[in-house]
Amino acid sequence: MSFILCTFSLIQSLLGNISLMSLSLHRENFVLHKIHSLTGVVPIGFYMLQHLTLNSFSIAGPERFNGVIDFFESIPKHLLLGMEVMVLWIPILFHAVYGIFISGRAQNNVFAEKYGWSQNRMFLLQRVTGIVLFLFLAVHVSTTTVAKYISPIGADLIKYDAWHERLTGTAYLWLVFYLAGTLCASYHLAYGIWNFCIRWGITVSEKSQAAVQKFSAVLFVAVTLLAWGSLFGFLRG
Repeated sequence: MSFILCTFSLIQSLLGNISLMSLSLHRENFVLHKIHSLTGVVPIGFYMLQHLTLNSFSIAGPERFNGVIDFFESIPKHLLLGMEVMVLWIPILFHAVYGIFISGRAQNNVFAEKYGWSQNRMFLLQRVTGIVLFLFLAVHVSTTTVAKYISPIGADLIKYDAWHERLTGTAYLWLVFYLAGTLCASYHLAYGIWNFCIRWGITVSEKSQAAVQKFSAVLFVAVTLLAWGSLFGFLRG
């Protein structure tokens, strides 16, 4: 319980700095923008790919998937929680909050005929999926990771049988929820890599930017199939 309280205090401390962050958004903040872009790829993007890859063990059946859960549960809880807070939760919270500020001050002119570029549409979808993901992750984390720490059944809450029951129950509403959420996450990551390469000066020319844009499109499809394959792996009896 002390570790959970420590986690909440760290999050509260970060939220306390939001007012300072909002002040910086009255003008373009070069450093915060670059950190925001970086955290979307490392560690968040890397963790997402790793998370979905391990979840795809559901396709191999309950024993293989539960083996992944048992491995992480074998790590001392204080060490696992510390890694989750420092390496994942804080970067996600910063990326989400700063992303909402950016979305709030963005001028979306994609519906104007002279601004109907593909990159402009990608920009709008990036902002929309970011807001959707904020809500999606709030539900997902609270009903899985947080619930695991406070539930009397612990890790059984996120094992294969629990996921099978959740995704096949309540008229498949949870399945639809996760199909839509992972679709948004796949797009947000794929476009985020394209934007990251521009912001960090990796792709300067139009040719290089177009090449990464094509790569992002392929990545979007591949990650979506990986996520959906993992979900359908839980549907088997």
